Amino acid sequence: MVYDILLVLYFVGCILGLWFIFKKAGVAPWKALIPVYNIVVWIKVCGKKWQWYIYFLIPAINIFTFLLLVVETAKVFRRYGFWEQTFAVIFPYIYLPMLGLSKKFEYTNPKDLPPHRIGKVRDWLDAIVFALVAAVIIRGMVIEFYNIPSSSMEKSLLVGDYLMVSKITYGPRVTMTPLAVPLVHNVMPLSKGQMESYLPWIKLPYHRYPGLRKIKRFDPVVFNFPAGDTVCTAWQSNRTFHDLVEEMGYDNVMNAKTMQVGPQQVTNHIRVRPVDKRENFVKRCIGLPGDDLQIFEQDVIINGTPVAFPPDVEFTYYVIFKPSAGNIHKELRKIGVSEEDITTASYYANDIDGYRLPLTNAMVDKLRKNPSVMRVVPDIIADNDEQFPLYPYNADLCWTVDNYGPIHIPAKGETIDLTEKNLEMYWRVISVYENNKLERKGNQVFINSKEAKTYTFKQDYYFMMGDNRHNSADSRFWGFVPEDHIVGTPLFIIFSKDKDTGKIRFNRMFKSANSMI
Repeated sequence: MVYDILLVLYFVGCILGLWFIFKKAGVAPWKALIPVYNIVVWIKVCGKKWQWYIYFLIPAINIFTFLLLVVETAKVFRRYGFWEQTFAVIFPYIYLPMLGLSKKFEYTNPKDLPPHRIGKVRDWLDAIVFALVAAVIIRGMVIEFYNIPSSSMEKSLLVGDYLMVSKITYGPRVTMTPLAVPLVHNVMPLSKGQMESYLPWIKLPYHRYPGLRKIKRFDPVVFNFPAGDTVCTAWQSNRTFHDLVEEMGYDNVMNAKTMQVGPQQVTNHIRVRPVDKRENFVKRCIGLPGDDLQIFEQDVIINGTPVAFPPDVEFTYYVIFKPSAGNIHKELRKIGVSEEDITTASYYANDIDGYRLPLTNAMVDKLRKNPSVMRVVPDIIADNDEQFPLYPYNADLCWTVDNYGPIHIPAKGETIDLTEKNLEMYWRVISVYENNKLERKGNQVFINSKEAKTYTFKQDYYFMMGDNRHNSADSRFWGFVPEDHIVGTPLFIIFSKDKDTGKIRFNRMFKSANSMI
């Protein structure tokens, strides 16, 4: 409610300012009340060219144009001070009414303005401040660019794809950690992940402005990693704090100044990160709030009905080549297997003299037709040899990545009975994501020191999965994604570079980020 009031005040302040600015400029002030037309009049008042009308029609660019027009408005009132113009860019809803109402400031027709020169240093400062403020607004509320760092969404999204992520689609989320270095996510560049880029002194409550639509099933979604609330900086999101505690013990993890990461000893700090500063992940939304979900022999079943696989879904297979096979590496690269997957596959080759690879149906068909290939066999080991435990970490359930559930995905306002059977499934939701003190004493459950037999969820939750089904750290491993963790949805691949070859993948540029569309 507070954020909505602030948004209204922002627009009302700007309109009020234009009303009195138009009046000083000899323009009928009522024109400030008419949407779109008020922009046309404002551009004329500042003496700008017709191209400015076009700039206002371009998403994201129109934010730059609006802020620049605020600065141009200051100039027609002969206000050239650096700090004043900086204030105008950051607080236009205060500055514009101040210009219009104050008797000290008089409007000058742009044609009558005397030349005003500024030095190179001031010119650079103006450009930096203006660009920084506009970029922060655009990145926080409109669009953000995101790099695919892992193969969990292959072959729909590839390592080396750069995505344009829309924050408007599901509604812009207000920043919850305002004291942060602009345009930096959670760690400072060149700090090797050891220095945070924000100060947790001020934490604002979650709020999301209305979006264009709700999340749909099969949408690719960018979100903050739910299990990234506590982080060992040596590993970041590659190994969760909770997995490391399970493996090493709580005290050992908390006291570890360094950790072994591959062949290196890496400096380690324990960080507790706010929601909007957790690592960004991208997965496909499979389960929606209120759904009953089960995975049975790789089929995803929602509310009792199997749902279609994404077109480029991958599962793991063993590929056994004939002894007479030539350049195996070349054959695998030719059908689209990444260098990373081939290198990993070589590690597993010791067991059954084959390559363990994530493959699409199309890739499997090509390999089975290849005269150098003896057999392509589905990987049944993935059903019985999980490297990491599955959510909710109860070994008695015997769940696997291919046979998981059934589970119920919580919906906002939904009330459930708390039972011995479902408490471990929703323990983290109730205690961590919804900030309650949850205790179990014998057969009784206490929420915030009061006995509870039911619980009503405060927000919606989602179940996310990667298209590379046997090589994806997703909801099967760390549970539900809360609504307040949602960042946005990728729209387009704006640039793509093959990490293995270094070549630009021109055929992927400006392609839809959702292969289901």
